[in-house]
Amino acid sequence: MAGKDVLREIRKQLEPHVGEKIKLKANRGRRRTYEKEGVLESIYPSIFVVRVDEPNYFQRLSFTYADVLTETVELTFGESKRRRSASL
Repeated sequence: MAGKDVLREIRKQLEPHVGEKIKLKANRGRRRTYEKEGVLESIYPSIFVVRVDEPNYFQRLSFTYADVLTETVELTFGESKRRRSASL
């Protein structure tokens, strides 16, 4: 059950950042990647939600903690450029 402990640790590290601005880079497969800026809106047991607020673009994106673990999603918090990835 070490895998669940790693996912739980990722969740714990994201919790203090709820409400903060973040940059995310997501790999959606087949060379489709996108980069967005938003706010880490909420944390749930299996997923976290990012609210993207750009001109003419409002959307909520949800990701799993496994996405962070497998580096499908990379998060950068605030201006400090702290990057969250599988090497937490």
